[in-house]
Amino acid sequence: MAPDLAPHLLHLLLTQASPEVTSLLSRLQVEGGVDACYAYNLNRPDSGVSFLPGTGTTARRHDELTVNLASLGVNLAPEPVGFRVLLGFGTGIDVLHRAEPEADATGPDVWRYVQQASLSFARGPLTLEAGIYPSHIGFESFQSQLNWTYTRSWMGELSPYYQTGLKGTWRFDARWSAQLHLLNGWQTIGDNNGGKALGTQVAYASDRLGVSLNTFVGNEGSDDTEALRLFADTVVTLKATDAVSIAVTADVGRQARPGTSAALWYAAGANVRVQVAAPVAVTARAEVYRDREGLLSGTAQTLSEGTLTLEVKPAEHLVLKAEARHDHSTQNVFDGPARGGGQPPLPRQHQTLVAVGAVAAF
Repeated sequence: MAPDLAPHLLHLLLTQASPEVTSLLSRLQVEGGVDACYAYNLNRPDSGVSFLPGTGTTARRHDELTVNLASLGVNLAPEPVGFRVLLGFGTGIDVLHRAEPEADATGPDVWRYVQQASLSFARGPLTLEAGIYPSHIGFESFQSQLNWTYTRSWMGELSPYYQTGLKGTWRFDARWSAQLHLLNGWQTIGDNNGGKALGTQVAYASDRLGVSLNTFVGNEGSDDTEALRLFADTVVTLKATDAVSIAVTADVGRQARPGTSAALWYAAGANVRVQVAAPVAVTARAEVYRDREGLLSGTAQTLSEGTLTLEVKPAEHLVLKAEARHDHSTQNVFDGPARGGGQPPLPRQHQTLVAVGAVAAF
């Protein structure tokens, strides 16, 4: 080959490849943000933490400036192949992975920084996604800026934020869709038994009304223990007016237990959001959560809570929230203040939180 021909061939190859490179770069997005808060618990808990063990992915630390979540990731829109990797750091993600089963090459220490790591394939009305991805269950997201309130409901904290497996989504038209999931288990990356779980969703979405019915069926026992879990979740959202939006949620679950009766839990909640002005919104939430045998919360109890949230968006990528929340239980499950004389703190049936949070996300 003549020496002066090589540069021309290289230029030709780069010219031919540039549209593909340009298309790839246009689909590639970097994302991230920081969710910081200060919360004060009127119980002044001696432990320094609010909520129940394994819950409290926001505002868990009492009387302390803290970072719930700092995120950084990259995603490629599927045309037809894509991916999303999103890492997280902070108190929220530490709580998120505490229930991961510990074994060789898996457990909280292995996965503690991962929010999502999934591959996707899209062709026509079908989208496939495999890996670690957000749960199809519930109304609330793990990303605070996407929620109407700042702290999450008990229904959110006691159901999966993420799941691991294979998801297929079929869009029948602009409004109707269905999902089928093959999963390792209930908010788990590693698996602690030989069974797999199935999840489904049927959803309808229009400009004013959204309805989704979500299910989960799978063995949640350890090793060879049979503990079939059946769960159903319904979410209805309604944009009543241009300023008022309503969301209603209902859950029911049942899990078999060897040698005894099955555990049952059920819950219902309602959210009302009023857009006072373009950058200002107010949300009120009320909820009741009955954990009859204590399988999910650790104590046989009924939890209830009421929350009032003020949200302000002073800039496109900044969300500020101020919130007051009161929780009540039929049992003494919330930490109390320190007592003198070396006596242990007395737990209480209630707690009241005041929290302010700021989320900057891009």
